[in-house]
Amino acid sequence: MSSTSEANSLANVIGNELPYLRRYARALTGSQGSGDAYAAATLEAILEDRSLFSEKVSARVALFRVFHGIWTSSGSPVAEGETGLAQAAQTHLAKLTANTREALLLNTIEELSVSDIAFVMDIGESEVRHLVDVAQREMADSVSGRVMIIEDEAIIAMDLQAIVADMGHAITGVARTRDAAVELARTEKPDLILADIQLADNSSGIDAVNDILADLGELPVIFITAFPERLLTGERPEPAFLISKPYREDQVRSAVSQAMFFSSTEPLHT
Repeated sequence: MSSTSEANSLANVIGNELPYLRRYARALTGSQGSGDAYAAATLEAILEDRSLFSEKVSARVALFRVFHGIWTSSGSPVAEGETGLAQAAQTHLAKLTANTREALLLNTIEELSVSDIAFVMDIGESEVRHLVDVAQREMADSVSGRVMIIEDEAIIAMDLQAIVADMGHAITGVARTRDAAVELARTEKPDLILADIQLADNSSGIDAVNDILADLGELPVIFITAFPERLLTGERPEPAFLISKPYREDQVRSAVSQAMFFSSTEPLHT
């Protein structure tokens, strides 16, 4: 195979996994800008030294390993100049055990196995299990608040309410449409919004969230979608926190705990 063909093949392999690297990076930093900057730095490192991209594991695991090396060496979870909730979150993060959030996100949101996480983080499998356990305890105990749910399917809404309430958060209410969501947020301002993309009257959960943020200011937001890659292109303002449908309870728990630290409040576009 020619060097050009090899380069094209590698680009295609990495391109398929890039949306998920962006999701992980944004969840770590709480910002589309900072997260995508780390993802870009990962690609640049691979272009400079292709040996960093291991062929012994899956493409996603290889990509995340390169990212993790850059992330840990930088020593800074958010870019300079970040303000608002992302900046305030550093006070909370400083109290957490090192590497716990990374292990938890890789295990729950990105669904990597313990052995894959061990390879990504270059640690033993027993340490991975320990970090995930510690993360679940620390994140659950760190922040609690009021959660608003935007979801038009009654069964899913009830399930999300039960999960969030069991975590110790208060539920401000459930909205099924864009207009109802805006009115609910004005009635009782939430600390966190958990939103589906497609709503009952064919209105958009993204539009509902944009209306609420324009009205109330910065709030952390988690979007739930069956097609997360469509909101992970890096080509426009996009959310930092995404859960894929169908979701698992531990994914919701992890995302809620993470999002309470950070905010994704740039206007989004459908």
